[in-house]
Amino acid sequence: MSTAGKVIRCKAAVAWESNKPLVIEDIEVAPPQANEVRIKIVATAVCHSDLNQLFENKHEDGFPTVLGHEAAGIIESVGSGVTEYRPGDHVIPLFISQCRECRFCKSPKTNQCDKGWANAGRHNAMAPLESRLTCKGKKVLQFLGTGTFSEYTVVNQVAVAKIDPAAPLDKVCLIGCGICTGYGAAVNTAKVEPGSTCAVFGLGAVGLAAVMGCQAAGAKRIIAVDINPEKAEKAKVFGATDFVNPKDHSKPISQVLSEMTDGGVDFSLECVGNVGVMRSALESCVKGWGVSVIVGVNIMEDISARPLMLIAGRTWKGSLFGGFKGKDGVAKMVEAYMDKKLKVDEFITHNMTLDQVNDAIELMKEGKCIRTVLNVSPK
Repeated sequence: MSTAGKVIRCKAAVAWESNKPLVIEDIEVAPPQANEVRIKIVATAVCHSDLNQLFENKHEDGFPTVLGHEAAGIIESVGSGVTEYRPGDHVIPLFISQCRECRFCKSPKTNQCDKGWANAGRHNAMAPLESRLTCKGKKVLQFLGTGTFSEYTVVNQVAVAKIDPAAPLDKVCLIGCGICTGYGAAVNTAKVEPGSTCAVFGLGAVGLAAVMGCQAAGAKRIIAVDINPEKAEKAKVFGATDFVNPKDHSKPISQVLSEMTDGGVDFSLECVGNVGVMRSALESCVKGWGVSVIVGVNIMEDISARPLMLIAGRTWKGSLFGGFKGKDGVAKMVEAYMDKKLKVDEFITHNMTLDQVNDAIELMKEGKCIRTVLNVSPK
């Protein structure tokens, strides 16, 4: 029996308040309204941004919420005005939309979009005001406009990328955040050049994707930096030529890298979200032309640096979703994976079910995984 036009009752992992385990609940998912699509989530991964919202956001208006934003699924039904998608399409929901109509979407200089969730939401909540999810009579927010720790979710059509139906959804879900974020930061934002020297700080999924991006761009030397020595071998899989653990040195890591590279690296990418590491990454760049990109998210603290670092010719940049325009970039990255030009499977260290979401969160908190994929619904 068709579910189109009807409320769907399904399972979801609900965060009722900060710093508390998620609770598997029965929720109601309303039919999509105008310009929306309802998606059956097949697989979703746990990202550090989900943990940031759960453990660092102290604002009450951010809860209850369904976390999750790195996912893939199949469109179950569409609302009025939707012409780009049909039930049965395989898609990846996007936290960075692409309406193709606003001045940002029309500009090749940015991947920002005026019609994204952030312009119709609350900054503290990290979610749009509107939500199609309810539980126990209460509205439940959809984190980053997606809310994919659920068997079904509803998103605006500007925040959906249609992908190759042959792509394995339990793999390419990672392209919805971590892989594009790191890879694009190197290729699109830093614009890493052939023959250059790079340093990547932090070797989670985003950092490893940045290493992969540096290699794809033709860097001759890629120095992976992390305080976890177990990350060294994994970094080599993605193209790192060197591994440096700051804990092994008594001098600042920027000085270590400067001595290793005759004055500093050409490009550095900070993939931790730590303001101190952001400064170290900038200071690790060579004067004159060094480019440092901030990739890691930190919404609580300010950054600082000595003006002379920039006056001397270094460039400090930020990167959101690797500079990829949502719909176009995700579809192309899935194509690259299908053509065996992009590593994805190598990021997945654990597979679990939605019921095990709290175990997956603990693995990430303890640094014992790269990516855990939650298999939510069978295709």
